[in-house]
Amino acid sequence: MIRVISAPPIQRRALKIYLAGPLFSLNERSSNRRLAQAIERFMPGSKVILPQDIKYHGKFNDKRFFRNVYQGCLAGVNQSDVCVAILDGASADDGTAFEVGYAVAKGIPVIGVRTDYRESQECGCNLMLSQGCSALVHRPAFDEDFDALAKDIARKLSRVFQRQATTLNVR
Repeated sequence: MIRVISAPPIQRRALKIYLAGPLFSLNERSSNRRLAQAIERFMPGSKVILPQDIKYHGKFNDKRFFRNVYQGCLAGVNQSDVCVAILDGASADDGTAFEVGYAVAKGIPVIGVRTDYRESQECGCNLMLSQGCSALVHRPAFDEDFDALAKDIARKLSRVFQRQATTLNVR
């Protein structure tokens, strides 16, 4: 008689994704949140960290706490498995560019996302940003489809982590 012993299911921790991007207008913050929600939908078990949610004493933009916000953003990058960076605009947002460089220096993979149709050096980005990215989603479109963008990001994330011998559950 053969006795089958089943192993307990492997518990994988949630994939932490730091979403770097401009966050200074209602539209930017709203777009960041919609994209974060779409990514979490298409990557079950993932958790997107939004720097726009980092606040101190109930305030988002109080000069007395700028150092705390800066440190909170660095902590968000440090605790993430990957950084997804929105690189739209005539030039990428300064803070986003810093967070990309910081993630690269820490060995954290970066998925650059460019939906802006304006061209620059490489896929619309400064080459220091595009070359620092582990993968780049270049999707200049007017369709406003956050789900399609999230799927593209999820595919790139999966490829990056497959190269690192890690698998992700992507719908």
